Amino acid sequence: MAGSFGLLAAERARLAPWLAVALGAGVLLYFGLPAEPPEAAIWLAPPLLALAVWTAARWPLPGWALGLVAAAALGFAAATWQAGRQPPMPDLPRGATILEARIAAVELLPDGRRLTLEAPRLDGGAPLARHVRIRLKQDDPATPQPGDLIRVRALVRGPAAPAYPGAWDFQRAAWFSGLAGNGFAIGRAEVTPGGAAPPLLAGLRTTIEARVTTAIPGAAGAVAAALLTGGQSAIPAGDLAAMRDSGLAHLLSVSGLHIAIVMGLTFGLLRLGLALIPWLALRLPGKALAALGALGVGALYLLLTGAAVPMQRSFAMAALATLALLTGRRALSLRAWALAAAAVLLLQPAALLGASFQMSFAAVLALIAGWEWLRPRLPRAGSGAWRRRLALAAFGVVATSVLAGAATTPFGLHHFGRLQLYGVAANALAVPLTSALVMPAGMAAAALMPFGWEDLALVPMGWGVEGILAVARWVAAWPGAALTVPPIPAWGLGACAFGMLWLCLWGARWRLLGVPLIVLGMGSGAWQRPPDILVSADARLIGLRAGEGLALQRLSGASGLTRDSWLRLFGTAAAAGLPKTGELADGRLACTAGACTLRTGPAAPVAVLLRGAPPAEACAGAALVVSAEPVRGRCAAQVVDRFAVWRNGAHAIWLEPGGARVLSDRAARGTRPWVPPVPVPRGTPSQDPPAPVE
Repeated sequence: MAGSFGLLAAERARLAPWLAVALGAGVLLYFGLPAEPPEAAIWLAPPLLALAVWTAARWPLPGWALGLVAAAALGFAAATWQAGRQPPMPDLPRGATILEARIAAVELLPDGRRLTLEAPRLDGGAPLARHVRIRLKQDDPATPQPGDLIRVRALVRGPAAPAYPGAWDFQRAAWFSGLAGNGFAIGRAEVTPGGAAPPLLAGLRTTIEARVTTAIPGAAGAVAAALLTGGQSAIPAGDLAAMRDSGLAHLLSVSGLHIAIVMGLTFGLLRLGLALIPWLALRLPGKALAALGALGVGALYLLLTGAAVPMQRSFAMAALATLALLTGRRALSLRAWALAAAAVLLLQPAALLGASFQMSFAAVLALIAGWEWLRPRLPRAGSGAWRRRLALAAFGVVATSVLAGAATTPFGLHHFGRLQLYGVAANALAVPLTSALVMPAGMAAAALMPFGWEDLALVPMGWGVEGILAVARWVAAWPGAALTVPPIPAWGLGACAFGMLWLCLWGARWRLLGVPLIVLGMGSGAWQRPPDILVSADARLIGLRAGEGLALQRLSGASGLTRDSWLRLFGTAAAAGLPKTGELADGRLACTAGACTLRTGPAAPVAVLLRGAPPAEACAGAALVVSAEPVRGRCAAQVVDRFAVWRNGAHAIWLEPGGARVLSDRAARGTRPWVPPVPVPRGTPSQDPPAPVE
């Protein structure tokens, strides 16, 4: 015990960032519960925080240990409070509805427009407390703007349930974002211009997008608009895929690189301007004023781009860096990283579960820790040694790409199941182009727009964006540029994340204990066995594991998004269709006109998929029966049919020697505010819901 306290005492300067880690652990604890905690749990945090502060003032190390518990309680309380304050999900109509609302935002699409509507009324009813998103018809001549009023006939659906138990929860994300549903217009929109005040900066964002895409046609214009306003919806799918597969997708997500360029250029121009006026230079603190001005421009850029999580992190760290500059302290530190993480978690606890938060903070953590380790080991460039300076600058670009890429790889594998192999090469070409030409030209264009002279800057900006897209397409076409691999499970991601934190937050040699955890997490996919059978929430898509691949029964109207999620789960780019008759996977999957039989091993139970008009004996000997239609007592075996998924969502099934293990989406998620209640047939009085399948 004394040795442990001695090690901690030697690392005293590095203890504070662990409080942000504990805060995140409390948030994770809340989201891991099977049911809502009692409201009184919120009030556990204040006394624990007070006790931790009192203890730390007298005994620092015990106070820090108690502070970890208090920070976890605070994270738990923040998540509980945020979930409880959200408005309930409305009961949306199943058919077409007349939608009337105020337009809050307009997003350009490659084939039309998507609108975000506030306080929508459905068929003349009361305004909803949540917003909806509607895609207009491609041939709709309307040109709506934020603040306009709209009336349109549309189909609106609630957020989709997870594609399989344990998949990304769109309903949870919608619950915290205030989204009621998505839909599409089935008639032309009636727009009343200027019927209401537009949200802050929404009109400016739309104007900038329109001017940029007018001056720079095609995909380059969509990318240029994304860099200035944060909206990626207009970028063609092929170019998005090229940016992703080449490892350049982070350039489209407005974050640290972009705000650093914007604030850095603003700081330099303001300081130069003050220096050029001797009377002001002698009387005013030019450095401090330039820093505050740059922070103000950064705040405007944050709001203009929609304040996404990476931008919140970047701006929080920029604000702390400005404060450090004004007070003569170190601008970039682990404490600044921890404070930024804590601020985002307290404001948006659910952001912790998303790839955006995880990858953004992981990359910055690796860069700070990596620079801290490299700085004393790098040679110094003397004055006039331009070759050495150039070599160090090139090394910096490569090292930044390597560190950020390595730190974000586990999160990319978990969320997307893809591995980009040539990101270092692509970034070595595209990042300098972004920093030296694209973003400075974009800033100049924004400054020239009030005078109508933006084309002077947008034309060279377009050249730079075309160069970035050329690099992305070129690198994405290299052999094996992006590999599709099975995703690592949640526990493996947790091991990687904790190992990375241990490696980066400590300074002593015991930090190397984090390396085995990272290795364990990266290899955790080897212990993750995918389901033998998957059934979608509408039973229109049923997947059977055929060896290492996936064979699908796909009915009309099956979700392509669900199919893509299943392919990522299996780490494959394509799936076979079930044969009308015949065998797959060395006979383990055998199909006839009325049924398919799956046996994963000699000791495994038999599962039968009914299809068409199966014979009466099709269920004989089966431990589990799956069907896209209601079975209605035709089989004595355990059944997962259309009724089962209607009640409890998508199902995952493992055929094990002891029997079939069935997990429904409802059982996986538990009783949470964002999980819809068990549906009741129309005309049926409300009753206690059936127990979920375990």
